[in-house]
Amino acid sequence: MLDRSRNAGRSLAAAVLTAALVAVGLAAPVPASAAVSRAELALRWAPIHYQDVDATGSHALGGRSDYITKVDFDGDLNGRNNWDRAGQAGASFAAHAYYSVLETSTHWYITYLFFHPRDWTDHPFFETEHENDGEGVLFAIERDGSTYGVLRSAVSVAHSNFYSYAPAGSTWSGGRENIDGTLQLQASPHDSFLHPVTAQEAQGHGLKAYPQYNINGDGLVYYPSTVAETPSDGNDRDVRYALVDVFASGGLWAQRANANLFANLGTFAGDDTGDCGVGTFDCSTNSANAPWGWDDADDLPGRGEIATDPAKLSAEYFTIPGSPSRTYSYNPYASAAAALAEAARTAPPVVD
Repeated sequence: MLDRSRNAGRSLAAAVLTAALVAVGLAAPVPASAAVSRAELALRWAPIHYQDVDATGSHALGGRSDYITKVDFDGDLNGRNNWDRAGQAGASFAAHAYYSVLETSTHWYITYLFFHPRDWTDHPFFETEHENDGEGVLFAIERDGSTYGVLRSAVSVAHSNFYSYAPAGSTWSGGRENIDGTLQLQASPHDSFLHPVTAQEAQGHGLKAYPQYNINGDGLVYYPSTVAETPSDGNDRDVRYALVDVFASGGLWAQRANANLFANLGTFAGDDTGDCGVGTFDCSTNSANAPWGWDDADDLPGRGEIATDPAKLSAEYFTIPGSPSRTYSYNPYASAAAALAEAARTAPPVVD
């Protein structure tokens, strides 16, 4: 009886310690008998993210224009003031990324969006810039019976092109599209997992698997966490970022009809006021996209399907063994299927 009491006490102490570590972001949550939540899945597979930083030119804001942050970093959901607000005192560059999780019986599909208030340049010729910038990546996770599944593939968004990757040892191979490289995994100092590694270029923020993009000089390394840190400077190599659910109450998807934030379904609203375009070729308007507006016009999947129908996109990009399900058990985008199809038919071409 004494040994059993000691073991029970040790188990209780371990549970309390794990909960405390999770609360401060030092360990990822490890579910016991309960099924893993979507938030836990998103945290488990969120990428270690390399962000190149360019501090040159007035539009760089000393490098802050390359920091990832929230859409409402300035305290409002008006997409048309973000360029100017980014340069004003009080703007928050606490690190956040958005995610959505869709489910079938065979796979989880997790999309991550990294947002910047400015897509900028310091070149005067043949280069444009625009207010807001949204690029990201889709990960396909096979439900193999383990808690978090197995990572099989990634498709990244770099402006108006998609790039596909598979980690070493993946059972997935190229499909209609050739695989563009190997998706690397690295250990995080903030939890016990290996995470996929992505990277964004400075200025235009195209996203690929690391090291196809990499830090060139100054840069930031972001680590997934439950804590949102602000970089100490443009060369901070350990910044924790927090995750925000696209489908949260009042979140990005709920705001899709907010005309102050979106110019149309899937396209962030942005104008050419302030100094956007000054000293460059032009400042374009309404040029950044949410995940349900991402598109590679040269590929078969339609506008937004990387987020709204990732099982379809994955079947096009990869050869997948077995019988992957195309039927979703969780897909909040499905409620707006007709509107998404109409936006795909009528929306202006993606130019991000």
